[in-house]
Amino acid sequence: MSDTGDLAAALRQWRERISPADVGLPAGPRRRTPGLRREEVAQLAGVSVDYVIRLEQARGPHPSDSVLGALARALRLAPAETSHLFDLAGVAPPAPDRVRDTVRPSVLRLLDRMHDLPAMLVGPREDLLAWNPLLAALWGDISAVPRERRNMLWFQFGEDAGLRLATDEDGDAGRLELSAVARARVAMARYPHDRRLRGIVDELHRTHPRFAALWDSRPVEHRRVDRKRYEVPGVGTLVLDCDVLEVPQDDQRLVVYSAAPGTEDAEKLDLLRVVGLQTV
Repeated sequence: MSDTGDLAAALRQWRERISPADVGLPAGPRRRTPGLRREEVAQLAGVSVDYVIRLEQARGPHPSDSVLGALARALRLAPAETSHLFDLAGVAPPAPDRVRDTVRPSVLRLLDRMHDLPAMLVGPREDLLAWNPLLAALWGDISAVPRERRNMLWFQFGEDAGLRLATDEDGDAGRLELSAVARARVAMARYPHDRRLRGIVDELHRTHPRFAALWDSRPVEHRRVDRKRYEVPGVGTLVLDCDVLEVPQDDQRLVVYSAAPGTEDAEKLDLLRVVGLQTV
């Protein structure tokens, strides 16, 4: 059973202790609210501001486990606090054989400190769990994408999310599509009872013939090191090395983009830090 009063109080307390700098947001002028504003929590969690207001006023809807995971990430909750959040909401935390949407604060701190490199954290069902400002400069406004569509499979095969997505070094997206499907097949075998993962795969299989064809071919191999090409207005073409660092306990991966020092791509990445971050 949920305790809406205690849940509301906890959410307010957790929100007020987090500064904008902690989550890569500008403080801005005339800031009266200690910690984050409600609209900033909503932006980070991918929910509406009205939803956050109603939760904090103890009159909100019954949040799902995925929404609770998004709130835990936005508020940088420690593992014990995340468990408490689920308890207050009356929702069972993810079982060992279910995908974990929560993110360790230590991993978020690591992501925060990657000021010079675009980086993101991706979960096993291909959900984009967290990213730094330079990745948004490279891709576009990720926060504008609905939370349930912040997923690498949807980005690769679904409707246009308005983001700048990668092709491989030669400008072909086919190998990256194959790799995305291979990762999804591995995840499906590992988490056969995860309803959200099954729902993503079923919907894409039903509505996108390219995904269906690749899925039915049963690819299982995918690369951990790659080179990806981006076309960024005002910057030009960047070909970046893509390396994957594993977070094995949570079955998550930290994806980092870089360029060799002294190269033209490194110079363009420097330009992206100046030009791109001004619009994020």
